[in-house]
Amino acid sequence: MKIPRTSLVLLAFLSANFGSSSTAERPNILFLFSDDHAIKSISAYGGGLAQVAPTPNIDRIAAEGAVFQNSFCANSICGPSRATILTGKHSHVNGFMRNGNSFDATQWTVAKELHAGGYTTAVIGKWHLKSDPVGFDYWEVLPGQGSYYNPDFLQMDGKRKRFEGYATDVTTDKAVAWLESRDTSKPFFLMCQHKAPHRTFSPALRHLGAFDDVEIPEPDSLFDDYSKRSDLLAKNEMEIDRHFDWAYDAKIRKDERGDVSLPAPDRYGTPEYNRMTPEQRQEWDAHFGPKNKAFLADFKAGKLEHRDVVRWKYRRYMRNYLSTVKAVDESVGRMLKYLDENDLADNTIVIYSSDQGFFLGEHGWYDKRWMFEESFRMPFVIRWPGVVKAGSKPKELIQNIDYAPTFLDAAKLKTPSAVQGRSLVPLLTGDNSNWRKSLYYAYYELGEHAVPQHFGVRTDRHKLMYFPQTDQWNLFDLQTDPQEMQSVHSDPAYEQTREALTAEYHRLRETYDAPEYEKL
Repeated sequence: MKIPRTSLVLLAFLSANFGSSSTAERPNILFLFSDDHAIKSISAYGGGLAQVAPTPNIDRIAAEGAVFQNSFCANSICGPSRATILTGKHSHVNGFMRNGNSFDATQWTVAKELHAGGYTTAVIGKWHLKSDPVGFDYWEVLPGQGSYYNPDFLQMDGKRKRFEGYATDVTTDKAVAWLESRDTSKPFFLMCQHKAPHRTFSPALRHLGAFDDVEIPEPDSLFDDYSKRSDLLAKNEMEIDRHFDWAYDAKIRKDERGDVSLPAPDRYGTPEYNRMTPEQRQEWDAHFGPKNKAFLADFKAGKLEHRDVVRWKYRRYMRNYLSTVKAVDESVGRMLKYLDENDLADNTIVIYSSDQGFFLGEHGWYDKRWMFEESFRMPFVIRWPGVVKAGSKPKELIQNIDYAPTFLDAAKLKTPSAVQGRSLVPLLTGDNSNWRKSLYYAYYELGEHAVPQHFGVRTDRHKLMYFPQTDQWNLFDLQTDPQEMQSVHSDPAYEQTREALTAEYHRLRETYDAPEYEKL
């Protein structure tokens, strides 16, 4: 019997949209997120630190999926990045431009859309948006920045409850518990978000000393003099040398000359230390006390020059930072193991990312904010069995405005036209036609760490930065100067590049309807 053409078309439509379970089944989405995780400390991205402090579980996601080589944030600061991820919009559009803002919970978010589209949703861990989470069936989040030891969690009933243990471990425990109790008739969207490795870079007690016997490579620009670029760089207050006042194990004091910060092992009093139980403090003291005493003895004996002190502070910083990363990687391993043991791995998209990058001594710095690569770049590693080619390393320019439309595309839901990002699904399947060639960046904070407001555009090779405060421009050639040590904005050889980048900068500002510069 011959089937009418209209019936064939109808059958094709039904098969494509409501066919076999393998076709119609929408993937779960597990979003694993950390705070201030620089790609140089993820071994899937390579680099010296990756060699001394591998991240095998994050690397597993990369090996079984894709590691994006050119992933960036739109505004390198914690709260604004999180708001961007939830909305798919730049900071000036979603209204969360600075850490002091409160997220407008009435606006559209990807969590609301996924929830309305049939997903069961949860966020557990660091939130940092002031207003309560919305669009989630379940949430349990850290207040503000949260604490590493014996952390408090805000509950859905409005109460605040303390849990003994280490924040990364407790967050993971809660994420696994939610997976165990969720509505299994629906696909899930889980945001498991860690405090680590945000300062105070305080390790789990089991990891104290994990990198004491490791030679920590020193960045070439550790003693950057900030010349050949905007003079605003030298006014910063985020140097390991002059401003690094977190010893994590002791209260800080100045030495007799007043120009070097030193830990005083006899006077503990940091907020993290005060949260510890007596048993936890005893373990902490046993590890750091002798090290601080030995350092102070060498310093007082005149055995250490100024740069020796800076290097000591840098090594202390890196050993603690890498130790907090170690616990995050263990958490990722636990989550992957849960998926494996519960037959969820094949139909779950797993993403590992962080809210921005971080300076690990580059330019002498320890924070973020600047549009320089170490802060601007952020990790994005994704596994999607049957869709993403294992071991792939896409080089296209992506940004955290792209996360929300990617989640929705994967869930077979429509992205609202107001969303400014683009779905990464085409890139994940090998289609990079008509992909963007540039990214827009904006930093709006008002002087924190003396980092000025600045804006810019980045292409695959060049970066243009504008500082409204002084009406200065910096232009970098990332191919010849990957460490961004010299602006070529006034170099005649870059005239055409400068003109093209300036035009692109203004085009992007118009495209994204960027606001006028503030008068400061």
